[in-house]
Amino acid sequence: MEFLIFVIILEEIKMEITRIDAIEQDFEFAFLAKKQAIGPHITSKWGWDEKYQRDVHTIRWSEKPWFILWFEGKRIGTVSIHFLEEHARFGEFYLIDGCRNRGLGTKVLTSFLDECDSKNKKVILEYLKWNPVGNLHKRNGFIVTHENELHYFLERSQLNNKAQNLSALV
Repeated sequence: MEFLIFVIILEEIKMEITRIDAIEQDFEFAFLAKKQAIGPHITSKWGWDEKYQRDVHTIRWSEKPWFILWFEGKRIGTVSIHFLEEHARFGEFYLIDGCRNRGLGTKVLTSFLDECDSKNKKVILEYLKWNPVGNLHKRNGFIVTHENELHYFLERSQLNNKAQNLSALV
């Protein structure tokens, strides 16, 4: 009985996360979010080279559209969303310390996937093989299309997701 009450309360909680276009003044926050979110996974393999990571971040910042994620009046992370003709690319998805493992990342991703489903857009992304974020992607209908030494490359279409949901029911 207590479990059912808890579920009902969770369903009534509205998590409104806002995605705002990043501006140049957001660069340092975006770098901090990256460092906090993916830094431990980079450090475990290569160590953290601040200059190299900042240089890579500068390149990524200039080559794709970035957004700042806001929740309850505070910046909580970043994401890069790039709509192309054949698909949408989802990346640079970093939540700051204290914002991971609270359902916020799931909310950001599922809201984006709903948007893509309404446009019949396939979504592609990649992640470091040893980063546990892969569980989030797999739970949301992504399938691995290929891999290299460091990354898994995934895709999700509305059709993939419906098929996965049906197989989970069987």
